[in-house]
This record gives sequence, C-alpha cells and structure tokens, in this order.
Amino acid sequence: MGIARLAAEGESLREGHNVEYFTLEARSLLSRVVSGRNLPFTWAINPYRGCEFACKYCYARYTHEFMELRDGVDFERKIFVKEQASQLLRHDLKKVKRGEEIAIGTATDPYQPAERRFEVTRAILAELALHSGLEIGIVTKSNLVTRDADVLRRLAKNNRVFVNVTITTVDGELARKLEPRAPRPDLRLEAVRQLNLAGVDAGVICAPVLPEITDAPHALEALVQAARDAHAKYIFANPLFLKPCSAAIFLPFVAEHFPALVGVYRARYADRAFLPKGYAERLSKLMAALRRKYGFGNAHSRSSIRAHPAYAGEQLALFG
Repeated sequence: MGIARLAAEGESLREGHNVEYFTLEARSLLSRVVSGRNLPFTWAINPYRGCEFACKYCYARYTHEFMELRDGVDFERKIFVKEQASQLLRHDLKKVKRGEEIAIGTATDPYQPAERRFEVTRAILAELALHSGLEIGIVTKSNLVTRDADVLRRLAKNNRVFVNVTITTVDGELARKLEPRAPRPDLRLEAVRQLNLAGVDAGVICAPVLPEITDAPHALEALVQAARDAHAKYIFANPLFLKPCSAAIFLPFVAEHFPALVGVYRARYADRAFLPKGYAERLSKLMAALRRKYGFGNAHSRSSIRAHPAYAGEQLALFG
C-alpha cells in the first residue's frame, strides 16, 4: 500500500524512552469521514500517526497495520510526523463547504509529546486562523493545549472552536494505569480551566467509560463535579468501544490489574465491539442527571462534535 511505502521511506528524527519519531510524507491532511452512522463532522485531521500516551483501551492501534506495523505496541513507540502539514491544509481547505465540521485528533492525540518539538498542530491551527466560517473541534488528553491559547483565540474570532479534553477518571493512580504516559487528570482539568479563562470554549469528554472500572456512579459524579469546578462548558460520556486490535492490548492489561473482570470483558465483547444498547442508555440517563445536578446546560446545545452520542465509537473511520 502507498502509506506503507511512505512509512518505510520516513526519515528517523530521534529516539527516546523507547519511542522513535519518523517523518511521513503526507499527500493530504484532511480525511473525509466515511460512516453510516450520520456523524456530525465531515472532515478529520490527525497531525501524527501513532500516539505516545499508550492508553490501554485505544481503538486506533489498527491504523499502524496499514503501514505494515502489526505489533500493537508499535502504535505507541513509532510515531510518524506529517510533513508540510500547514501547506497541505491550505490546499485541502478548498474542499470544505460551509457548515462542514473539522475534527482534530480523532485517532491520535494532537498534543502528545511529539508536539512539543515538531509543533505540527500549532502550525495547523495558525493556518486555520487565516480562514473564516469553519467549525472545528479538538480532542486531546494533554494540558499542552494551553500553550496554543493565543492562536486558538485568533482562530475563534472568525470560526466556531471547541476544545474537548478527555478525562476518564479523576483517580490519578487509576489514570496512570489506564493511560501510562498521558498527563494527570488534575492537569487536564486545569487545562480546561485555563482555556475557558482565556476565552476558548473547552469541555470534558469522559470516554471511554470502562465497565466495572470507571463506571461507578460515585466515580462519574466525582468527574462531573470536577468538570464543573474547572468551569467546563459541557461534559459527556461514551462507553468503551473494543475492536480486536484494542482487545489484544486491553484484555492482558485487565488480566494483570483487574483479574476478576477478565471473564466479564470476554463475555461482553466476545462477538461485538460495542456494549449492548441498554448500557449506553443507562449511562446517558446517569450523565444527564449529573449534568442537571451540577448545573450544566443541555449537552446538545453547542458543538456537535463533542455532543454526538456516537462520537467515541465511530472514531475508527477517522485516522487520516
């Protein structure tokens, strides 16, 4: 495949803590979303391929297979940096029609550690800020996003912009197990606070919600309360979506840290990637009650990217 050849030709940039960075010659930066689930966003941008945060449940590990990298851990150890991203985007934006939403970070985190050095995401935002009438949603687990508050403010002057900070739990010890190299939950909450203080709309994604691990009502309430205290504009949640490529990493992790739950997960995800509809409905009702309790408005009143109930489970079409 073409992407495999381009990956093989990538130049090694550096190596550190078992992570290698490579250049990736991209032919286009915008990826059109292909889905039968009526998603509210049309385009996806992923500045990097692979993600250092090494989240145990990550659905996107399969994307490295297109580059003939089939070891699941390659996704977190071989990071590909898209070259000339802003120039590509300038050309690609001609394809975007008014009202079509652009999602940034649907498969790999745009503010993972690589961004500190390569600044691909910042260059993309700077290019977007030269345009008007766009609808843009950013998804990240990193407080590094606050570095770009200045360009995000410029971008928001003539476009609709939302920063969606993913937080699965406020339990720092549990978060370290689930998301080994992602910033702590308290740092992410502080990022939400700082962005909103800077005039950039930011809220919280609680996704994925992990059955029997992070879905206790008191745990979700603690997160909703923390989001309220951080002045988040919104919060929503979606349950775990587990494809075979994810299960190959996640189930051994469960066996190591939550051995009593291995049978539960194997049974629930034996022949499906999604949990039964009833689980999602119960979660939705609980989150709606918690939003009311802590003074959040209608979860569907603002950005469609972060409010759409199918968002977390449909990311697999958006790797770009």
